[in-house]
Amino acid sequence: MRRAKPLYQVVESYIIDLIDSGNLIPGDLIPSEPQIAATLDVSQGTVKKAIDNLVWQKRLYRHQGKGTYVSRIDFNNSLFRFFSYGDEKGQEVRIRKETTTRKLKPGSAKVCKQLEVPTGTELLHIERVGFVNSKTPVLVEYSWWIADVVPGLENEDIHIPDLLYALVVDKYRLPIIRAEETLTAEACDKTTATVLKIEPGTPVVVLKRTTYTTGNRVVEIRTTKGRADKFSYKTEIR
Repeated sequence: MRRAKPLYQVVESYIIDLIDSGNLIPGDLIPSEPQIAATLDVSQGTVKKAIDNLVWQKRLYRHQGKGTYVSRIDFNNSLFRFFSYGDEKGQEVRIRKETTTRKLKPGSAKVCKQLEVPTGTELLHIERVGFVNSKTPVLVEYSWWIADVVPGLENEDIHIPDLLYALVVDKYRLPIIRAEETLTAEACDKTTATVLKIEPGTPVVVLKRTTYTTGNRVVEIRTTKGRADKFSYKTEIR
């Protein structure tokens, strides 16, 4: 008589199928442990054991407090230097991101100057919304990329993972070396307020980032606006 597969292996197969089918790619958050447990009708302990095994196999990468991501063999902690969001108390938090807009358009004089390209250069504009608990919008990202370094990314057939830089490194072989950031606060504009479900003029945390690849070349500028009552930015100085 053939023995049934152990439950943790059922969970492993479920997660691997999500990856191998392309439903999840490097940089994507996998569903939370409670979500997987509910889907497969198993205990969270069983799910944790399966995830631990896949982390050990380097199919997944666990970032403490932020969730577990689809990995590659050479995926490591370095990309998380650029991922330092938290909740309103500064605690690590699992933020899932959805891409709401992506399109090619000529850059304004201001944006092109920041990206160190001629005014009117074709750029890729990406907007993403970050959610906590799959339903509460806590931040909006507005980013501009030099289109030539991420060709085709405007195509909605290309899935953008939660950790965008993982796709940039994996698909486009574009190293993300460092970023410069400025943290401020401002009154929320009407467009962002609608997305975040707050009143216009409500205080928001604003993080402005300039991202560099090798040769000190700027490849992205990004503005992240987060709800001050549900979002914080955390960094570590050594």
